[in-house]
Amino acid sequence: MTFMTRLAAAAIFPLPTVLPAAAQEGTLNISVGFISSDPVPDPRAGYNGWMSNQTGVTETLMGIDYELNLYPRLAENIEQAAPTTWRVRLRDGLTFHDGTPVTAQAVVDAITPISTEDHPGYNARIANLLDLSSLSTGGDQVVVFETNSPNAAFPWTLSEPGIAVLGATSDDFPINGTGPYVFQESIPEQLYRVTANTDYRLGTPGFEEVRVVGIPDPGASALAFEAGEVDMVINYPETDFARIQEAGALGFSAPTARLYFYTVNAASGPMSNPLIRRAVSVAIDRDGIVDAALSGVGGVPAGTVYPAGLGWAADIDPVYDPALAEQLLAEAGAVKEGGTWMLDDALLEIDIVTYSSRAALPPTAELTQAFLQAIGVTANVRVGEYGASNDAIAAGDADMFLQAWVTTPQGDPGAVLEALLKSTGGSNSGGYNNPELDQLLADGRTAFDQEGREAIYDRVQEIIASDTALIPVFHVSQTNVARAGLTGYAVHPTETYWITHETAMTK
Repeated sequence: MTFMTRLAAAAIFPLPTVLPAAAQEGTLNISVGFISSDPVPDPRAGYNGWMSNQTGVTETLMGIDYELNLYPRLAENIEQAAPTTWRVRLRDGLTFHDGTPVTAQAVVDAITPISTEDHPGYNARIANLLDLSSLSTGGDQVVVFETNSPNAAFPWTLSEPGIAVLGATSDDFPINGTGPYVFQESIPEQLYRVTANTDYRLGTPGFEEVRVVGIPDPGASALAFEAGEVDMVINYPETDFARIQEAGALGFSAPTARLYFYTVNAASGPMSNPLIRRAVSVAIDRDGIVDAALSGVGGVPAGTVYPAGLGWAADIDPVYDPALAEQLLAEAGAVKEGGTWMLDDALLEIDIVTYSSRAALPPTAELTQAFLQAIGVTANVRVGEYGASNDAIAAGDADMFLQAWVTTPQGDPGAVLEALLKSTGGSNSGGYNNPELDQLLADGRTAFDQEGREAIYDRVQEIIASDTALIPVFHVSQTNVARAGLTGYAVHPTETYWITHETAMTK
């Protein structure tokens, strides 16, 4: 029976109350919503590095721990030798999966293609984060990074999964990493398979094989888990999270830095008015969305960009005040006629777009529509692909774009905000432009003391809130499930770490 057939059958037949045993002894089968379409996904390209990092194939020079602290990973240490010069010393005894040593030159050879436009490993996003003027060796164990300008976030950037330390490729090692698992194959959009690196420097991995299967539909992945076809589901449906644990599954839930938020069309249409943006924001009952769309277990209402308790978050609480929303609409020049708001003698209408690859996105958009309609604002929702939704708001064909981003993927606050809200940001599809914010984001890159950086990003968040540069809705708590007996696993706040050499199945 196919996944989709089982999905339809679930409406007719009750689901089992006792879970089957693990799919295959010695193998961990993980269900995720997305697998790369590349048969050999170069970790440097796109976001392929997330999967290779999550499955323990590749490692980075620096890492982020479970409290979002930076630590040396393959690096022994990192030091700033000059305002634009960073020296990274490698740990002794590192080897690639093919047995060759990890040297400073190998690191240079791995990272250089990221900024080389005609190379398959080219990645404009990461090249912008690195902003390198040169990359060289300072002996066999030291890599010297020279940046174009001072960048306080640079050590954090080296934790980006796409900046993977890779050795020379071959038929046997098409992705030649350093981690506890060795890449074996990828079937586009279906499977990513790795096997144990028995020579791993920190110890023998807990599984002989890890298989990551792509099941885009969350309901189908839940059925595959109940049928015993997979042993773990990343992003299990929140609505079924409590019941599946009662059936014997292990539940893993913890707050992450992934923010569900609205990009607003700040360049045209009603949302170009800050008063209307603010009115829309305070009309949204975020607690109600978390309870309804996430069953109360999958998220925390968001008043600002960064999640409370994980660093960088400013003390800004979400506001739900329908009366204030109506007052703001009136201040913006809107007039309520017969229970419906009009603006400039036309219907005040808000067009919302989103995509369906994350289960909570469509219901969040629909609940937002209901909250706006409750105060008399006409709202429409269109669900399509990510690219189409992004294009719609960039073209002025939509007013709000509901997205889900990890706001601190490298543990540092600057990069994502620069992409989303800087006037020249590559993902600023809403056309937001604020010179003060642009300057603060630039200052954040050059402030090297922690206290000074915190003050800068606190002010950034105050501007975002007061000007409603974007509309935070909630920070998601990732809900994952696994067979009883899985050990050595926890939800990581950046979502970029899953399997270590210590992850194992005890029974």
